[in-house]
Amino acid sequence: MSSTEKTPNINLYTTQTPNGIKISITLEELGIPYKPHKIDISQNTQKEPFFLAINPNGRIPALTDTFSDGQTIRLFESGSIMQYLVEQYDSVHHKISYPAGSRESYEVNNWLFFLNAGVGPMQGQANHFFRYAPEKIEYGISRYQNETRRLYRVLDQHLSTSSSGYLVGEKCTIADIAHWGWVAAAGWAGIEIDEFPHLKAWEDRMLARPGVERGRHVPSPHRMKEMSKEEMEKHAQESAQWIQREQAKDAKKE
Repeated sequence: MSSTEKTPNINLYTTQTPNGIKISITLEELGIPYKPHKIDISQNTQKEPFFLAINPNGRIPALTDTFSDGQTIRLFESGSIMQYLVEQYDSVHHKISYPAGSRESYEVNNWLFFLNAGVGPMQGQANHFFRYAPEKIEYGISRYQNETRRLYRVLDQHLSTSSSGYLVGEKCTIADIAHWGWVAAAGWAGIEIDEFPHLKAWEDRMLARPGVERGRHVPSPHRMKEMSKEEMEKHAQESAQWIQREQAKDAKKE
């Protein structure tokens, strides 16, 4: 490792979600060691004191590392973690990033924020109303599914003009990695990925990468691509119970 890139001491606190696998895929693509810790959100592990000391918001993923001053740094919010990892561990070889201040580095940020402010929240709400809500509210389902489709069309159109097949420049970056877990879970939100041929080709291209294949199975097997509709419905019913229970608890605390 270059003298300008420090030795990692990374602990990753995560679970099997689109936001969680962003970070394990990033780490695998960078080829740096890390220790994963599975957070069981169905048992509220993310609300235990040890975890809240890392992420006061009580959400995964979260990460700790030894910073350059020798002290532990605590990081949360997936986009922030991804930026930290490439700044600290990809500043020389730029495996999944571009040099700071370059045109491409700003373009990567465009798409990273597009995901964090658009695709993730909109698809997350589509998931909720389509899979978890105690009653089917068609307006909510339609609103968030259609907005997710609109954002997918933006991605699809952009990829149709890409000579490399990736979002920025000639290689895979954290912008691609950030999107992949969400796009791979399109079916969970009730969206047919085949509507977007360039995005579907990109999804397959990403899946063929060894780092994506390894990282998507942390901390447990990634089965979103293999689940049947019946399996999805069963899993959604099981998940809905604790999601609704926790929402009720949170409402009482307000």
